[in-house]
Amino acid sequence: MKLTKYTHACIRLEKDGQVLVLDPGTFSETGQALDAAGAVLITHEHDDHVDVPAVVSALEGNASLQVFAPAGVAAKLRSEAPFADSRIQDVEPGSTFTAAGFEVRTFGGQHALIHPQIPVVANIGYLIDSNVYHPGDSFVIPDGLSVRTLLVPVHAPWNKVAEVVDFVIGVRAPKAFPIHDALLNDTGLGLIEKHVKRLGAKYGTEYRHLSSGDSVEV
Repeated sequence: MKLTKYTHACIRLEKDGQVLVLDPGTFSETGQALDAAGAVLITHEHDDHVDVPAVVSALEGNASLQVFAPAGVAAKLRSEAPFADSRIQDVEPGSTFTAAGFEVRTFGGQHALIHPQIPVVANIGYLIDSNVYHPGDSFVIPDGLSVRTLLVPVHAPWNKVAEVVDFVIGVRAPKAFPIHDALLNDTGLGLIEKHVKRLGAKYGTEYRHLSSGDSVEV
């Protein structure tokens, strides 16, 4: 499976001519990421994880594209793209389904707390082909299975370095790559990644930096 990272939280997966995209948000190169996509998975409603106009445009230009998202996000997309109503599916935690030829399992259900006065929204973590895990904005660890490739939210208003490291240690995936890094400059990113790489390695995780547009086989 080919994994390509785009700015911030957007990931494109390709195998056997099929394309699956996760979290094409407003910080990301959505046009490139969504090109010829068969399915889109959205973790939650925040703009940095779903660029609604871009997804609507993709639905309009690609009659086979399907979108899977928490109920609130799905309802918003249906209101903006009524022509694609049947291709927009609600997703809940604890479910399994197939999207563009990829096997998907869902976890979590709730966005990490930012502040007690900021409402908590629904958030779904997606495990793709029992391999790649995208947690969205949460540190929920998939239960009862092993993750081979972990996408790590390295920086956000809702996390700190200790929590990032503990998430990597808790999942113990052999491979890990960064997501949710658009708010960091090179200095800050390097500092956080140094800790994640060093401490993750003690527990069997090889952490590798990916810049936007970089691809890797997983």
